[in-house]
Amino acid sequence: MDRFVLNRLVRGVVVAGVVATAVCGGSPAGADPEPLPTTASDAVQQMIDMSRQSEQLNEQALGAQADLEAKLGVQHDAEDKLAAATGVVDRARDEVRKYQPVVDRTAIAAYQGARTNRLFAVLVSDSPQQLLDQMSTLDVLSEQTADQLKLYKQATDAATSAESVARAAADAARSAADQADAVRADVQRKQAELSDSTAKVVEAWSGLSATDRSALVGSPFPPGFDRDSLLQGLVPGSGTSALAAGLTRVGDPYVWGATGPDQFDCSGLVQWAFKQVGKDVPRTSEAQSTYGTPVAKEDMQAGDVVFFYSEVSHVGIYAGNGLMLHASTFGVPVGVAPVSSTPFHSARRF
Repeated sequence: MDRFVLNRLVRGVVVAGVVATAVCGGSPAGADPEPLPTTASDAVQQMIDMSRQSEQLNEQALGAQADLEAKLGVQHDAEDKLAAATGVVDRARDEVRKYQPVVDRTAIAAYQGARTNRLFAVLVSDSPQQLLDQMSTLDVLSEQTADQLKLYKQATDAATSAESVARAAADAARSAADQADAVRADVQRKQAELSDSTAKVVEAWSGLSATDRSALVGSPFPPGFDRDSLLQGLVPGSGTSALAAGLTRVGDPYVWGATGPDQFDCSGLVQWAFKQVGKDVPRTSEAQSTYGTPVAKEDMQAGDVVFFYSEVSHVGIYAGNGLMLHASTFGVPVGVAPVSSTPFHSARRF
């Protein structure tokens, strides 16, 4: 690598390293900065480290996006409940208004001292027949009024209850909207950080010579690995079948945020492979690390899913014999590598 290209690579590495370190919680303020790379191999290693930090950001941004989608779902549900509750309130109020004239007439009559009992009918009747007629009319009016007043009370109670539900629904809708707005801001911030970090990684990659790029990419299979023999020996099942599907993507490029069919990030490859066998697994490595059932490292079988780093930000599919299939990092195509090449966290069986 000539000096001009190395200097260009160094500049890209240093700038991106500062951005990624600030984002991912690297060296604290006031700590000594990372030393400048002085050789091509140092520059390549720093580019690898930057790619790793970008992968962390990628997983965080995907997680934030999933959180936003969940919050938006809650918000939409709350808004639907509010609309339904509002409709109930409107209908309840219409029902109240239907009985309001009866209530008003009864109240006015009572205020004016109207007498509608049987004694009053006796006093004002001029004949037995008139008395019977008046008493019958009073009975009917009294019964109708009582029924309507009862219905009025039921309608009023229903309206009050509906209004209470509507107020609660409105509060829930506002809260859901506020939470969605907060998460949306977080998504935008993480996406901006990821965009900045990945741009610097790409810039650093462009400064590598063909020889250095080839050395970084390496071989898609470790020495002695026989994909055909492995495929023939797999026992049919969701995990091993997903591994078989994933092995067909060896050589496809790593792209942040990609889920296939011909480019992937780490969790995108796992999600795509299991989708081919009818398993709908979560999108991010962190979410995938809670899916399925846990498996001890010494009990792992081909087709199990392996997770890496303390914060779980990388994932692959175990291929047996201490090897895994994974989408490694930018510039390195999908391939098979030793599990020991990455800090192990846990394993799950989907």
